[in-house]
Amino acid sequence: MFDVIKIAETTENGLRKASFLTCGAVCSQQIDIDLEGDVVRRVQYIGGCHGNTQGVASLCAGMKKEDVIARLEGIDCKGRGTSCPDQLARALKVL
Repeated sequence: MFDVIKIAETTENGLRKASFLTCGAVCSQQIDIDLEGDVVRRVQYIGGCHGNTQGVASLCAGMKKEDVIARLEGIDCKGRGTSCPDQLARALKVL
């Protein structure tokens, strides 16, 4: 119900880039992620509350994806059962 949908994935020079559509229950519509090995290099949200999503993206840069998942998984926004940070955790679990 709250799953993300992978719409693109490429790997170039060891950098894995993936794009996901969010579930529709959150304000952001898409999340773009760059991974180098198991380290998150860049996160960009399309849509959503710019200040919050920019903050989440900045805090995740340089972290291991497992650590990001552990911190963000299950965060709820306004009783929706998911959130923009939770959607990022769900996307990282797919990668």
